[in-house]
Amino acid sequence: QVQLVESGGGLVQAGGSLRLSCAASGSIYRINVMGWYRQAPGKQRELVAAYVIARGGSTNYADSVKGRFTISRDNANNTVYLQMNNLRPEDTAVYYCNVQGAAIDYVGVEYWGKGTRVTVSS
Repeated sequence: QVQLVESGGGLVQAGGSLRLSCAASGSIYRINVMGWYRQAPGKQRELVAAYVIARGGSTNYADSVKGRFTISRDNANNTVYLQMNNLRPEDTAVYYCNVQGAAIDYVGVEYWGKGTRVTVSS
């Protein structure tokens, strides 16, 4: 059974910082991508940042967070982090950890965390 355990959400004032973490556990044979999505009320879920292992650890970010957020990975522990600086009220959302990988027979698999809420007050 695969589990994604997220932590680090909370309430902060504009300009503040938070660090989200997501630890993956269970029988994932190979992890290809670890990332963060978010969904605000009335909006669709969107990609915030991704760490693409298959590309040698390349990263990509939504334009709205570029320069403020940083994604990183602890390879040994299958943990991904999202450092969020200079937070804005429009960053308020539920943030979801996402893992894409492959089973031992290379069948593609995808898992989601339950989400952690981030609220940024003005």
